[in-house]
Amino acid sequence: MNFIEDLNWRGAINQVTDEEGLLKAMDEGQIGAYVGTDPTADSLHLGHLIPFMVLKRFQNAGGKAVIIVGGATGSIGDPRPTTERKLLSEEKLKENEKGIAAQVKKLFGANGTTIVNNADWLNQMSLPAFLRDYGKLFSINVMLKKDVVASRLETGISYTEFTYQILQAIDFLHLWQEENVRLQIGGSDQWGNITSGVDLIHTVEGNDAPAFGLTIPLMVDSTGKKFGKSEGNAIWLDAEKTSPYTFYQFWFNQADADVEKYLKYFTFLSKDEIEEILAKSEENRGARFGQKRLAQEVTAFVHGQEAVEEAERLSKALFSGDVADLSVQQIQDVFSGVPGFETSKEAVNIVDFLVDSEIEKSKRQAREDVTNGAIRINGEKIQDVEAVVDPKESYEGQYVLVRRGKKKYFLGTVK
Repeated sequence: MNFIEDLNWRGAINQVTDEEGLLKAMDEGQIGAYVGTDPTADSLHLGHLIPFMVLKRFQNAGGKAVIIVGGATGSIGDPRPTTERKLLSEEKLKENEKGIAAQVKKLFGANGTTIVNNADWLNQMSLPAFLRDYGKLFSINVMLKKDVVASRLETGISYTEFTYQILQAIDFLHLWQEENVRLQIGGSDQWGNITSGVDLIHTVEGNDAPAFGLTIPLMVDSTGKKFGKSEGNAIWLDAEKTSPYTFYQFWFNQADADVEKYLKYFTFLSKDEIEEILAKSEENRGARFGQKRLAQEVTAFVHGQEAVEEAERLSKALFSGDVADLSVQQIQDVFSGVPGFETSKEAVNIVDFLVDSEIEKSKRQAREDVTNGAIRINGEKIQDVEAVVDPKESYEGQYVLVRRGKKKYFLGTVK
């Protein structure tokens, strides 16, 4: 399959300006494609990963990958459908730029990838030059019809955000002229900005100039929920914000109905490999074979193979109860979502500890569970009702991990 056929099979195309022309340009020699991202945070999240996956496929198909970290456009803000963005300080923008640049370098590697900052050309342009050289080439009537602008006309949009599409168009023209970029890739909400860039290139370089735009469908799960949210929180690509274990678990916990779509989109496995995985998954859904392979592939792409092995080791420890040797950081990663409580540094009788922590409702129930072997403290089974829990003995004196029964965990924070 060629680049477009592969994307269509994976369900990764929403719109493309000239499919035939793009394939012809790719056949005639190496061309560049670019994805831009504004440094609105110091890390990318899964929503950003979507267009980057398509750019990586373009690179794998023999193209040149170019990534813009929008130091200039990030200082202005891409219009949202609802309200104005809050402007970031120059200091914060610089900090965010460094974090994002490091992440995209890790994802794409050095070979065949160019990372640029649009502040290098946009910040050098004077206001009269901007208005004379580019403002004259854009029709207000056309700009008002762009989806994101049209959606803001009733609530209001600042002139600053209104001009964003011109700046993004200049980016495309600059990369067309300097980096042989012929394709811009973005989310479905970027169609208006992307076509503005295609139109600008045709105006400046001629109608026959090869310039193309491609957008990706809005990604939602089988319930219609926007992809990439976990209980209202973004899944970050920065290991400090979302640990590799949590990242792995996000993919492993996907619904059966979403596995095929995500395998096609978020992995570089072939059609035959994916069909084989799906067939094996169908034979035994309880084994979650498809989810496991999905988690392995995406985690390896973002964090590396060692992170996959560590995540699976922690998963095994969680389900086996073999948690005594886990580090403080691993305890935080693995058990951050379990019910929590606070406890003092003082050693206390096991029965009193369970009741005071509200793990057990009564001393009678606590004694019964301890005697029956249903209670583990920091991985150790406790069956003596006279035993003492000493928070200073494990996990650097910061946590006490309690398991009641086979699966119910509670994490005590030592105060």
